[in-house]
Amino acid sequence: MVAIEVPEVEYTDYTNRQLVAIPLAVLAVALLILGGWYLATGAPADLGVEFTGGAELRLSASETSDLEMGTPEARAALEDPDTFSIEPSSIQYAPGDETYIVTFRPEDLPEDAGSGDFGDIAGEAEAAGFAVTGEDIVSASFGSGVQTQALGGVVIAFLGMSVLVFAMFRTFVPSIAVVASAFSDIIIPVAVMNLLGIDMTLGTVAALLMIIGYSVDSDILLNNSVLRRTGGFYESVQRAMRTGVTMTITSIAAMIVMTIVAWVFGIDLLRDIGVILAVGLCADLMNTYLLNVSLLRWYSFEGVSR
Repeated sequence: MVAIEVPEVEYTDYTNRQLVAIPLAVLAVALLILGGWYLATGAPADLGVEFTGGAELRLSASETSDLEMGTPEARAALEDPDTFSIEPSSIQYAPGDETYIVTFRPEDLPEDAGSGDFGDIAGEAEAAGFAVTGEDIVSASFGSGVQTQALGGVVIAFLGMSVLVFAMFRTFVPSIAVVASAFSDIIIPVAVMNLLGIDMTLGTVAALLMIIGYSVDSDILLNNSVLRRTGGFYESVQRAMRTGVTMTITSIAAMIVMTIVAWVFGIDLLRDIGVILAVGLCADLMNTYLLNVSLLRWYSFEGVSR
């Protein structure tokens, strides 16, 4: 087994302003990206069919076709601009069913698509050598309802986490440090999603909820070590880092492996979740051991505890 050596950081060489400058600068850039995206599209991130509505085709190989599902040739046939008269918004491969899930934006669909008639889209897929095994229409109103529920779930999870943290520490600065770190850990991956073209779907929302859990875990580990255990401030920070950094780096490595495997096998959802979690965990390392440490040090040496 490979042992992870966590080097000791000489925090005394840096002021609190220097420590907090990097995570705040990254957070500011992420917020600018989300703000620009909102001004350009009306949403802080690109939304998937579950949230906007649209059409979904499930395609398998036709009995008369030489195409094999999951091969580069099959995907290239779907991505060929001559295959569909309407450009798909996403193409995902489901290896368990050996099918492709092709989605279309609601504004691109024919007027009669709302009644379940896909017009020429299904015929175009069959002409390209695929068999249509499923058709589904998500109305814009239903997508809006799902969007509200998903957003509500994230907000409730974040608020619940905040209440729990304040109940545990009962002091403002250590508690706000955990909340600020968790907030940044969510905002940064969403900004990266926009830059990489990853849509906000129910799967990616689940990944963001997982990031909240990871963030709270590492931050509470640090706060407990500093506030509730014996030893000096820097000794307590290093003690927390030996456990927290090892845990986070191991998780990042696992997410990178999952992302590579999912990319090789064409499992787009798992690939996206792996990217989001890897980015979120990297952001958590930065926020926990720069932003959180700087706030805890100010609280311990200059704040209300003195």
